Amino acid sequence: MPVERSAGAVIFRETEKGKQYLLLHYPDKMNERISKPIKGHWDFPKGHIEKGEKIEDTVKREVKEETGISKIELIPGYKETIKFFIGPKGNRRLKFVDFFIARTKQAEVVISHEHQGYAWLPYEEAYKLVTYSNSKKLFRHAYDFISKKGL
Repeated sequence: MPVERSAGAVIFRETEKGKQYLLLHYPDKMNERISKPIKGHWDFPKGHIEKGEKIEDTVKREVKEETGISKIELIPGYKETIKFFIGPKGNRRLKFVDFFIARTKQAEVVISHEHQGYAWLPYEEAYKLVTYSNSKKLFRHAYDFISKKGL
């Protein structure tokens, strides 16, 4: 079975009201496997690791491409991998996405053509908005790490 690798980040920034986390709104798309539309979802920036590219460079590149945010600080000591299957029946692929935590001071977001919106939200609101259970679990772990480190 073919395998795909991607990388992304849970991004946060400090505001007068506390930490806010960045979510991207991915648009509706067609589920090729069952020929039915899939409702759009909320998730974190991520994308494919290019051949020969370091994983940290992938995160920075994808964040810039998908959000316009060019200045992020990757927080040392955290990396979590989620996995899931993608693609239609007969062409299924296993996808691994390595996630990091990133801090930024940049509030302005310019979304790419791949997205239809974004939101900076406090943890509780952002957690409710995240669509997939594996992303919710990742987010909870990242939030706990940030809290324990006093970031």
